[in-house]
Amino acid sequence: MPLGTLDRSPPPFFKQGTSALTKLVLFSAISLALMFADMRYNIVQPARWALSLIVYPVQWVALRPQVLWDQVDDAFVGKQEALQTAEDARAKLLAQAVRSTQVEQLSLENQHLRELLQLRERLNTSAMAAEVLYEAADPFTRKMILDKGANSGVQTSSPVMDERGILGQVTRVHPLVSEITLVTDREHSIPVLNTRTGARGVAFGESGGAPLLELRYMATNADIEVDDILTTSGVDGVYPPGIPVAKVVKIERRADSVFARILCESLARVQGARHVMVLTPVKSSLPSFHELPPPPQPIPKGGRR
Repeated sequence: MPLGTLDRSPPPFFKQGTSALTKLVLFSAISLALMFADMRYNIVQPARWALSLIVYPVQWVALRPQVLWDQVDDAFVGKQEALQTAEDARAKLLAQAVRSTQVEQLSLENQHLRELLQLRERLNTSAMAAEVLYEAADPFTRKMILDKGANSGVQTSSPVMDERGILGQVTRVHPLVSEITLVTDREHSIPVLNTRTGARGVAFGESGGAPLLELRYMATNADIEVDDILTTSGVDGVYPPGIPVAKVVKIERRADSVFARILCESLARVQGARHVMVLTPVKSSLPSFHELPPPPQPIPKGGRR
């Protein structure tokens, strides 16, 4: 083939068209124009809707394996959780049955001992269910409003508790509603008993911002530890004894003070409580003077009456 007949033009693969910089500027300008037009006139919204309708079946099919796997996993996990819950309930019921037997035996022994010592029977406190309507808006006090009042038999000074422990005390009664002061209010105090040591004290509402209680007038060398549980002592004639009140969370023993600073956390739900029990004050169940048994006669020195 003669050399003059050869095609010396570059192949199409190597042909150079518009420069890359020109393409970048052009498409950037088009993108900015479309973005401005979409933001200003919302012209791309129909296209976006049409595209979403077209893509939705593809997305639905692509997500089916994941959805089916999640359903199967939830079924197996739910079954395992149900079995575990049933097993825990069965174990708890067995433990409660054993404890119930022990409690009945201890109650019988307690009754026999009281009869032997001629002691008065423990008071049976009645209770009434109530619902918290709202919390008081005053930021300087901690109070709640209940949906039961004097028409339902609520009395002033009645203790209020939830499923965890003492919540507060009724301080104002209206015909249809009543107001309770929480144990964390700075004006509230409650006699308590340390269940670990048997030591008695008085817990006051903490005046700071946190909803805590302060166990005051305890010596710096007092036997008290973090996580000790405090219950009502029953010496005030208001709260029945033995109801949980708070747990010790912080102890500060200072050298310049004879008393330790002991902060406690309320066991009851002082924030967000919904359903509570209003108890009858202990003093309402105390017998009057003429109902008290006569004092025992003194025994002569000779040993005979």
